[in-house]
Amino acid sequence: MQFVEQPADILARLDALRAADAPTHGGHVLSYVYDSGLAELDELAAAAIRVVQPVNGLDPTTFTSVAVMEGEVVGFARDLLGGDDDVVGSVTTGGTESCLLAVKTARDLWSGSGRPRLVAPVTAHAAFQKAAHYFGLDLDLVPVEQDGRVDAATLIARLGPDVALVVVSAPSYPHAALDPIEAVAAAAAEWGIPCHVDACIGGWVLPFWPGLEPWDFRVPGVTSISADLHKFGYAPKGVSVLLQRGRDRQRAQFFATTRWPGYPVVNPTMLGSKSAGALAAGWAITHALGRSGLAELAASCERSTVALISLIDSIEGLRVVGTPVGPLIAVATDATAPAHRQVDPHHWADQVRAHGWLLQLQPGLVQSDGTQLPPTTHLTITPVTEGVLADLSGALVTAADEMRGVPGVAPADVFGALPHDLVASLSSPDAPPLDSATAFAILAGIGLESSDAGGLPDRMAPFLALVAALPAPLTERLLTELVARVVEPR
Repeated sequence: MQFVEQPADILARLDALRAADAPTHGGHVLSYVYDSGLAELDELAAAAIRVVQPVNGLDPTTFTSVAVMEGEVVGFARDLLGGDDDVVGSVTTGGTESCLLAVKTARDLWSGSGRPRLVAPVTAHAAFQKAAHYFGLDLDLVPVEQDGRVDAATLIARLGPDVALVVVSAPSYPHAALDPIEAVAAAAAEWGIPCHVDACIGGWVLPFWPGLEPWDFRVPGVTSISADLHKFGYAPKGVSVLLQRGRDRQRAQFFATTRWPGYPVVNPTMLGSKSAGALAAGWAITHALGRSGLAELAASCERSTVALISLIDSIEGLRVVGTPVGPLIAVATDATAPAHRQVDPHHWADQVRAHGWLLQLQPGLVQSDGTQLPPTTHLTITPVTEGVLADLSGALVTAADEMRGVPGVAPADVFGALPHDLVASLSSPDAPPLDSATAFAILAGIGLESSDAGGLPDRMAPFLALVAALPAPLTERLLTELVARVVEPR
């Protein structure tokens, strides 16, 4: 066959495209990627993916390698998370799918009347908002304290007969807070309400974190746990595990039908046909590392996290939010410092980026009780961080020195780049839904239109100020337009 383009040329183009990406290795991106620092693991994962490249994970009775690998990954996760023989599970394509399936299972097993309710701290992952939207549950988000922790009594007071599921996090992503899982699970059990622990980010590292109370299946009221292998299990994206306590409960997760003239459909997860590649990679890595290897990597994360918390707390004008549990840190302005010595966390993150390190900007939030969670910057710590800790620390300190006393971006400053009549129309309660052209004009007006390379501006603080200032539905529409434009054909 005569190819339209030669394979070597195609791969050369791919290499050029990848060169424009944020670096996935080396510890310079402190979100999204989880670098073990072990090149052998990357090579093992790539080799495992190649072996199963043609396999269809749809049918483990035809491709029996899938059944073996999934069973062994689920068994490893069950042992790691304190489960007994009554705990069973599935491998999914990521944390979002695991969370969706946990909610779908709870909804299908709920025996109440009317519309069920999902109760969770406001810090629960946004995947649960998606799940409530997809599956028709009312979302009841409970405000948290300024340190990111939800008060157990406040959350428990929201439980009732119309609750199909209560969700707690181990830990929460925004502030690395470990929710009061034992108290909530016990109260949920008294009500007969299932309790899901979202350990997507912590499930493969918290078992080795020092000084923690039980938070997994050792807690009797916990009915399901999600844990992502592609985070601190160091597998390629996307692969996660959803564990359920009880076979009958887990079977409600499935979709099956024989009511069409094709093959019988039995799907334990959202997808039908699916790659077995990430499963194979995750399976290979769990065999290579075992508990001892995961423990060693977790210890590296813990050392770096302790060091960075100490460093950030020593930087005038910044503070670590709460008491982080696991290898995550949220950083906010130290409001006790004089105004001229304070450091805005978003300006700080943008300046750290100018020094070659990518942190994640998080907007503030007005909670349902009127309290304000401050804007923060998020850092995810991985094993590779330890090897670059000195350089990273220098960049964090230098960037803070360069931004100290610079006030945060005021929404009025962002609106000033837009036509006055457009700002007035956006502020009107009767404003019609934005069409794509208007949404794109707003993005262009604040300098956030997608570039030819599909990237974003170097300074994201102005956009985060806009997120905080505009009503959530409007901001969400603008974000939809932004991401949609990034991937449109050029």
